[in-house]
Amino acid sequence: MNALHFIDIDSWAGPFGERVRADALDAIERGQVLVFPHLAFVFDKSEESLFSPALSNGKSKNISLKPTGELGGTSAGTDDARLLKGMMDRFAQSAVRFVECLLPRYAGKLERAPTSYRPVEIEGRSASAIHDDTRLHVDAFPSRPMRGRRIMRLFSNVNPHGAARIWHVGEPFEPMAQRFLPRARQGSRAHAWLLAATNVTKGRRSAYDGLMLSLHDEAKLDEAYQIKSPQIEVPFAPGSTWLCFTDQVMHAALAGQYVLEQTFHLDCDAMQHPEFSPLKILERLKGCALV
Repeated sequence: MNALHFIDIDSWAGPFGERVRADALDAIERGQVLVFPHLAFVFDKSEESLFSPALSNGKSKNISLKPTGELGGTSAGTDDARLLKGMMDRFAQSAVRFVECLLPRYAGKLERAPTSYRPVEIEGRSASAIHDDTRLHVDAFPSRPMRGRRIMRLFSNVNPHGAARIWHVGEPFEPMAQRFLPRARQGSRAHAWLLAATNVTKGRRSAYDGLMLSLHDEAKLDEAYQIKSPQIEVPFAPGSTWLCFTDQVMHAALAGQYVLEQTFHLDCDAMQHPEFSPLKILERLKGCALV
């Protein structure tokens, strides 16, 4: 499986060579994970208190920072909350600058979504199968319809104790979709309208959103698929960073603690090859428009 594309750079600000940028754009749009083994996000000395799982409020999976500056998912006191906001905003700004330098085609077209910090060990965390991120899946948001927009995520392992973040990366999107589409549900327009009208969803789900949620659930619930489908184990070492379209890459996070993540949204039309997007693949397989 040619699931990974390694890039040996250590600067968050570039400049990056033309060949590096072109290869990175082609690889990420084809569904590979871009891996930067030597791109470390460094904590300041004053931020060392943030290496504690006690910062989590125990209810949310992650600590989140909205672009508005609203901090959520944490039980941090005033001083640590201030440090958290500063550190996470610094990471978000570094992530935006990095992605736009590496993938200039997307510059000015990326929507910065929430930033997250994951200080709690994922291995052994109890969750239902559908909410268990240690099972292979593509990302789809139940409450936030994407209507074909892409979900891109940048991760950085900041673990101070030497522990890797362990992922499984699965087969390409299209074979997975072909497997589960026969039993996938796209939902009705009436149900989508009701969810939006009652504020269960932030906007109305499209047929695409229904299918993506169904593919997410079907894959997670299929025990045979979880065990037998093509997949590789990838240990992301501390001091490394990785980037991919998580609505396209089948992935599972099996172990690890202290990871930062920045989410971006991107219109399909901004891609060099929109035909590689989940929307265009599903429309081709279904033979109809889904948005």
